[in-house]
Amino acid sequence: MVLSQRQKEELNKAIADYLSSNGYISSLAEFQKEASLPSELDKKYAGLLEKKWTSVIRLQKKVMDLEAKLSEAEKEFNAGGPTRDKRSPTEWIPRPPERYSLSGHRSPVTRIVFHPVFSVMVSASEDATIRIWDYETGDYERTLKGHTDSVQDVAFDHTGKLLASCSADMTIKIWDFQGFECLKNLYGHDHNVSSVSFMPSGDFIVSSSRDKTIKMWEVGTGYCVKTFTGHREWVRMVKVYHDGSLLASCSNDQTVRVWVVATKECKLELREHEHVVECIAWAPELAHPAIAEAAGNDVKRGGRSGPFLASGSRDKTIKIWDISTGLCLFTLVGHDNWVRGLLFHPGGKFLLSASDDKTLRIWDIKNRRNHKTLEAHQHFCTSLDMHKTSPYVISGSVDQTVKVWECR
Repeated sequence: MVLSQRQKEELNKAIADYLSSNGYISSLAEFQKEASLPSELDKKYAGLLEKKWTSVIRLQKKVMDLEAKLSEAEKEFNAGGPTRDKRSPTEWIPRPPERYSLSGHRSPVTRIVFHPVFSVMVSASEDATIRIWDYETGDYERTLKGHTDSVQDVAFDHTGKLLASCSADMTIKIWDFQGFECLKNLYGHDHNVSSVSFMPSGDFIVSSSRDKTIKMWEVGTGYCVKTFTGHREWVRMVKVYHDGSLLASCSNDQTVRVWVVATKECKLELREHEHVVECIAWAPELAHPAIAEAAGNDVKRGGRSGPFLASGSRDKTIKIWDISTGLCLFTLVGHDNWVRGLLFHPGGKFLLSASDDKTLRIWDIKNRRNHKTLEAHQHFCTSLDMHKTSPYVISGSVDQTVKVWECR
């Protein structure tokens, strides 16, 4: 690229200002002499080189993002797929590139969740902090501190007024999400607390731990009211069924268990995984038709309508279970490493997964196939969440970043 005489003169003056402001005195004197520059420079050149440099980097990033979007659009066009305008929101899925990549945590991100009401999300990390971000602007808002070891999980009640967090420090904390103060500390687990969930009423929470137990706590008093025992190893995750009548849990003992909340009875023990089961997700009712169709005539003939449960394992597979029979209906194979996070698309047609193979995958449930793969992070993907009404998916990773993905 050839510069005009005026552009050359302006560039030389900007370089001279940079040398002057950074203390390169001898280089500046030599440069002024060779470039025939005056000893005093106009103030309009102050910081100009740095401004130009940063604006070039910003523009370069925008160009790369636009190129990625164009490439994605070309792929869709060539495949004959519908555009976003023609797709129903029930079919919107996350597409590259990410809208934001947010840094701030000093250790791996362990869990990421959307607030049920406000346009914020919360991330938990091994750095013992919880960070709050605005997912629409990408702005960092604040940090909640109090845990003394890795924060393993976070969960909101249905109103979004309370946040529960659990940690390797063996405690559970309940936070007022309006005043950002810790209201209660729950003590009772004897080891790392790895998962926490609110019951639908919001009056109780359940937690799972490396001490092999699941506990139910009364939010108002902070007392443990029930303990579920049966797993033989670390209980990785516990999830509450939509009506609050059942719990599902998964463990290092390679099993998934389903519990009746009222009686503490273990209703089912599901055993087909060949390694640690890391994550589980209850299927919403909108996903039942797709699961029934994928499972074939056996389910249809029996007239069964769930509940259905998905489980992800270190054996790299995802299994879909019929809880009414205890049968594994089908297995989704495609990840190249541990499956660390699962969620059903609100529309019911897709299942999303996060994995240590650094990808997010979108699975077409009805056809039992990998519909799309996102090369999401530079390191293991640990968690993901999808907004119930807005077109966003978020992911967290061992690379210490949180990413926001727009769905279309």
